[in-house]
Amino acid sequence: MTYTLLLALAASAPPTGKAASPPLEMTDHTADVFSLAFSPDGKLLASASKDKTVRLTDAETGDPVRVLKGNTADVLRVTFSPDGKRVASGGADGHVRVWDPASGEQQLAFKAHGNWVCGVAYSPDGKWIATASADKTAAVWNAETGEKRTMYRGHASEVWVVAFAPDGKTVASAGKDKSIRLWDTATGDDVKSLAGHEGEVFTVAFKDANTLVSCSGDKSVRVWDVTKGETTSRLTGHTGAVYTVALAGGKLYTSSEDKTARVWDLAAGKEVAVLPNHKNGVYAIAATTDGKRVATGGKDRLVRLFPSQQ
Repeated sequence: MTYTLLLALAASAPPTGKAASPPLEMTDHTADVFSLAFSPDGKLLASASKDKTVRLTDAETGDPVRVLKGNTADVLRVTFSPDGKRVASGGADGHVRVWDPASGEQQLAFKAHGNWVCGVAYSPDGKWIATASADKTAAVWNAETGEKRTMYRGHASEVWVVAFAPDGKTVASAGKDKSIRLWDTATGDDVKSLAGHEGEVFTVAFKDANTLVSCSGDKSVRVWDVTKGETTSRLTGHTGAVYTVALAGGKLYTSSEDKTARVWDLAAGKEVAVLPNHKNGVYAIAATTDGKRVATGGKDRLVRLFPSQQ
C-alpha cells in the first residue's frame, strides 16, 4: 500500500477523537529499535537498532535507502547534524560513529566512553557532539576530529541522554539517578540540577532557551522552567515508563513501555492523539520539524511511519 493511498484513507476516515492515520511499516531491523531521527529537511529517517545497524529510510515512501556500516555492537542513539550532511550514532561499544548519509561513507569513529554511549546530540552550529554514557559521565567532542572538549561528572549513575540548549551554551544531561543536570558547555561547570521525577529520566528536549521537557520511568512527562528550576506542568496518561519525548510542529510526541505513542498539545497540557499500538514497548518516537511525519519504533523490531498528526 502506497503512502499516498494511506493519506487518502486517513482523510476519508470518520473522526473518532483519538484515532490515528494508518502507518507504513518497515520490517528491515532484526532486533529492538532504540532510536529514530529525521533529517532536517524531513526526507530521510534514520533508525538505530540492537541488530548493530543504522538504517536510512525514505521518509515519504518507506523504501530503504542504505545501511550505515561499521558498528560492532548495539546502536543506542542516532541523530542528524543540523545541516543534514552527517549522521552520528552512539553504541554499546563506547564509540561514536559519523557517516555521510548521501554516500554511506563513515567519516569519523572515536572511542568516547568506557561503557555504552547512550546519548548523542549535535550542537546547534554543528561543531560539537555531546555524549551520555553508562559510565556516569557526559562529554562534548569536536564533531570533525573527535577530540574531547569537556567532560561532565556529577551523576550518581548511568547517564541516558544529552541535549544542547538552542544557543549551544548549555548542555542538559539526565539518567538513572532521576536528576536532570545543566552544564556550561565550555567549562563543564555544573550550573543547575532539576529534581522532581520519581523514576529514571530517559529523554530531555529543549523547547526553547528557558523550557525543557523530560520523560521518565515514573510514567510522566514534565515541563520545566529552566531559569527557575521548577516544573511548570506534568503530563500523565501513559501507563508505563515514558522513553522518548520529541518536539515538532507545535506538538509534543511521546513513546512508552505501555505499547503506545501519543501526541500532546503542549500549550494546553492535554493529549490529542494516540497512535496505533505496537506489539510491545515503544522505545523511540521522532517527528519532522514541521510535524507532518511521525515515526515510532520499539521492542517489536518495527519502524512505523505515520502521515501528519496535525
